[in-house]
This record gives sequence, C-alpha cells and structure tokens, in this order.
Amino acid sequence: MPTIVVDVMPKAELLDPQGKAVAGALTRLGVDRFSGVRIGKRFELTVEGEVDDEVLATARRIAAEVLSNDVIEDVVGVEVVE
Repeated sequence: MPTIVVDVMPKAELLDPQGKAVAGALTRLGVDRFSGVRIGKRFELTVEGEVDDEVLATARRIAAEVLSNDVIEDVVGVEVVE
C-alpha cells in the first residue's frame, strides 16, 4: 500500500527549544560539526488504493488544516512513498 509522508517543521523565525536542547547535548558529547538542530514532526498516511491527484490534494489540505499549526509551523513536504 502506498504511503503519503507529511513533514512539518517549526517556522524558521521561531525558537525551537527541543532542537536547542539536542544541540546542547551534542556539544556535551563532543559532537561539534553541526551548527544547529531543528526538530519537527513526520506523519505517515497509508492510502487504500492508488494515489491520484485528488488523494494528494486531500493529503495537502489535511496537512495544512489538521496536522500543522500554521501560526508556528510550516508543512515542508508531502510526498508519496511506495
């Protein structure tokens, strides 16, 4: 069955406290090659049947209206994974 993957991230201009905490932990572990960490959400929508334009449009609408908070988050990806 095909799966539609939706990725949601905090808006770039907002503080990401989880990402900041992970970045601090990496530094304490001696990992210093990364300049920042941002943590988002991933949703996997399993599709019954084929993924056509209508199903993909519905997934994009759901991503914008239900899976993300458009005040603080951006939907950064909606893709089909077989």
